[in-house]
Amino acid sequence: MRDGLKEIQLESARMADAARIAEMSRTQVEGGLAWRWTPGAIAARIRGSESEVLVARKQDKLVGFAVMQFRFSQREAHLLLFAVAPEERRRGLGRKLLAWLEEIARLGGISLIQLELRATNEGARSFYRALGYEEAGRLRGYYQKREDALRMVLNLRTNAFGRPSLGL
Repeated sequence: MRDGLKEIQLESARMADAARIAEMSRTQVEGGLAWRWTPGAIAARIRGSESEVLVARKQDKLVGFAVMQFRFSQREAHLLLFAVAPEERRRGLGRKLLAWLEEIARLGGISLIQLELRATNEGARSFYRALGYEEAGRLRGYYQKREDALRMVLNLRTNAFGRPSLGL
């Protein structure tokens, strides 16, 4: 683990985190779009039995989060929302958040994780590629009929041994 991550703790989100997660989404993910991931929408995911909302805390400050929906009957998961505070980027926190959720998916028998990202977001595209995600198509007008998305997928069966286990 990198030195900058020693003081960061990962844990399941609490209801009290919903507003801060929603605000981070509004400013870092949903810029230029109508606000979809409101505190109520996040709270519903925190309460949901088939989703995990993971947060990263540095002292008492929320510095990252990830929201994943699990469809165990279909052996699929969907990364719905993901962000790391700008001052914490490029230190391994994003990788750590995703590795945690991927491990939960593996343990639950999930074989495929999918996500969407803005087609113009080259940084995110490179990040996910480096983690083994592959492009699976372009979705025209996906973001409120304004912007295209790229769908990316990770096949956990073919990548099961390519990444270290967190030992959960």
